[in-house]
Amino acid sequence: MIIIERYNESMRQEWNAAAEASRNGTFLHNRAYMDYHADRFTDWSLVARSHKGRILALLPADIKGKELRSHAGLTYGGWLMADKADMNIMMEVWAEAREFAVRHGIDTLVYKPVPHIFHRYPAEEDLYALFRDKASIESTQISSVIDLAQPLPFDQNGRRGISKALKGGLSAHESRDFATFWRILCDVLSEHHNTTPVHSLDEIEMLAGRFPENIRLFGVFEGKRMVAGTVLYITHTTVHAQYIASGPSGREKGALALLFHTVIEQFKGSARYLDFGTSNEDGGLVLNSGLIRQKCGFGARAVAFNTYIVSWQ
Repeated sequence: MIIIERYNESMRQEWNAAAEASRNGTFLHNRAYMDYHADRFTDWSLVARSHKGRILALLPADIKGKELRSHAGLTYGGWLMADKADMNIMMEVWAEAREFAVRHGIDTLVYKPVPHIFHRYPAEEDLYALFRDKASIESTQISSVIDLAQPLPFDQNGRRGISKALKGGLSAHESRDFATFWRILCDVLSEHHNTTPVHSLDEIEMLAGRFPENIRLFGVFEGKRMVAGTVLYITHTTVHAQYIASGPSGREKGALALLFHTVIEQFKGSARYLDFGTSNEDGGLVLNSGLIRQKCGFGARAVAFNTYIVSWQ
């Protein structure tokens, strides 16, 4: 028998231990990360237990109206599965969770499974459960990913960028100067996209302080002056570029090519994938061809990040 219950603060330590031990959880599912913006969402995360009380699966989630959503403050977050939770158990968890949600007036599930590049061990039981529940794909975002075990070479533009950066006296290395990078990032987002970063400087510095091994900044420097950089989210399997930005001098001198050449060399022995993030707008219907062309020039290829919707009426 599977028991479904809503998460509450008294489960915090237990939740974090189960998320860390799961086959597909990452540090984003730790409550010290999830709850930094708790005031923006109504948490409705679920815990699935065996009849003996052992946690079998966790669902990071929030609620909006009658919709139960994979937590909207996270890029991904379907059921996080324990090692012993096999396909049969997933089907039981899914059925019990659906019944639990419907009893509480929920009529729709919006579900973002953890993409396979973040799995430490195969964990796609939820995809079959979605199929059985007649889910449809609400949106598809295309992320650009390098397999660090066998990376494709940079294209001609990428190689030319590295050469130009080195000849221009640029260097790339890790930094803790988030404030300088944030100024570069904010200027780029404002000028080219009329937007701002999802995180404020205070938030990213706070999160990097909580997760110093997982949230790291690499910059490109002209002497001591930072001209480009990337904030990396480092999980068990994948290095994800959460933010990427280059100022005018960096763009002129090929800074990003040198930056990601450095990142690849830094992590290719310790991580399986480098994920540049998505290149879509309008729920995935628009592909930013210029942006994805640049990422492909560094050797990245497509991985689909799907969001599913299920009617529970």
